[in-house]
Amino acid sequence: MTVVVDDPLISRMAISRVLPLHESSRRLRELYPECPRVYGVAVMGDLTRRRWWPLSEVLTTDRLQVMYEAAAAETDSRVAVAQQLAATLSHVVIGRVIPLLALEGRAWDTGLENLWVHVDSEGAIDWVGVADPTLRVLPDDVYFTGRSGLRQRHPVRDRIVALPNEAALTTWVAHRSHRALTPLFDKLVDVTGGALSVSAMWHVVGAAVVSAATQVPLLAGSSEMTSMRRGQAVLDALVGFGAPVRGTGRDAQVRYC
Repeated sequence: MTVVVDDPLISRMAISRVLPLHESSRRLRELYPECPRVYGVAVMGDLTRRRWWPLSEVLTTDRLQVMYEAAAAETDSRVAVAQQLAATLSHVVIGRVIPLLALEGRAWDTGLENLWVHVDSEGAIDWVGVADPTLRVLPDDVYFTGRSGLRQRHPVRDRIVALPNEAALTTWVAHRSHRALTPLFDKLVDVTGGALSVSAMWHVVGAAVVSAATQVPLLAGSSEMTSMRRGQAVLDALVGFGAPVRGTGRDAQVRYC
């Protein structure tokens, strides 16, 4: 029997106007109701800011250093800690958006300046929010074809933009994610003293994309072919931007849930 968890952060969201991103995030949360924060994101305008901070602060504060030291205190392996932090950053930036891309052909902006993270009482990241809820979607999205639940459509007000085709959408996701992850990984190398190479971190990204694109059809009963095609298109674009996401070996098997 599926257990539906009443998450306090989600239940306290004050949504004044339901946007397409709210609808998509609700559907994503329904994929795994036992852990509703695994999929989807929050809209920062709906929340109080307690225990939330902009992901960009990783680059200008000691937050990543604190997370590293806390995890390193519990294990003898600096490499394992670096792998887990790389997996966490990968999941925050790109691992969460791939399920929506695979399932609905939609994506929020994964740019570093748009992402916020929520931390638990121990300082570990457990949810993600976006400052700008605008979605990029395919031209045949249900919003534009009249099959959405919104009674009166207004794309600008509803924060939704159609891109020309699937290639444009997957390339945009890859570009924004690459721009976000590049400085984050550079910072992680500094914090960990080079315990894990940047190329190994990109291998983790590749594993995160493949894992997400594989899991979504199993949970949603959706098309495996569509999911993998979109996931592989993102990987192709990342390779084109110089990210070695198709590495093999142990580092590529790291996952974040």
